[in-house]
Amino acid sequence: MTADERQKFLDAREEFITRWGVMGTQWGINRTMAQVHALLMTNPEAMSTDEVMEALQISRGNAHTSLKELVGWDLLRIITKKGERKEFFEAEKDVWKIFQAVARERKRREIDPALQVLENCADETKGLKGTDVETFNKQMTELAEFVSLVSSMGDKAANMAQSRAMQMALKILS
Repeated sequence: MTADERQKFLDAREEFITRWGVMGTQWGINRTMAQVHALLMTNPEAMSTDEVMEALQISRGNAHTSLKELVGWDLLRIITKKGERKEFFEAEKDVWKIFQAVARERKRREIDPALQVLENCADETKGLKGTDVETFNKQMTELAEFVSLVSSMGDKAANMAQSRAMQMALKILS
C-alpha cells in the first residue's frame, strides 16, 4: 500500500469513527462509547485499553467505562493472550448480531420502561369515572397495546435468522 493509499484509508476510517460516534447517540449510547465500538469493529485485531486510549485520545476512565459497557451490550468480547496480563477487546463484526444486540439493549432501556409506565397509568385509572379520566385511560390502554405489539414484532424480527429476516424485508420493499 502506498503512502497516499494508506492516508486515504486512515481518513476514511477516521470519518467512519467520527460519524458512528454521532449515530451512536441516536441508538442510546454516548459518542465516545460508539467511537470505541467503531474503532474496534474496524480493527483487524483485538486492542488493549491503552491502545484504544491512544487511538481515540481519551482518558483511561472513559476508555474503561466504554469498553465494559460495550461488553455488557454483547458488542465486544474480552480476549486474553498467552503471556499478557492485560485484557484485549474484540468487536462483534457480524452486522446481524450487532443489530440484535442493539435492538435487545434499546428494548430493555427504552421500550420496556415506557410500556411499564403506560400499563401502570392504565391500571391506576381503570374503573374511575369521569370523561377526562375515561379518555386518559382509553389512551393509555391503546398506547400500551400498540407499544406491546411493536415490541413483540421487534423481538420476533431481532430473533430471526438473518436470511429469513432479509427475505421478509425484501418482500415488504417489493
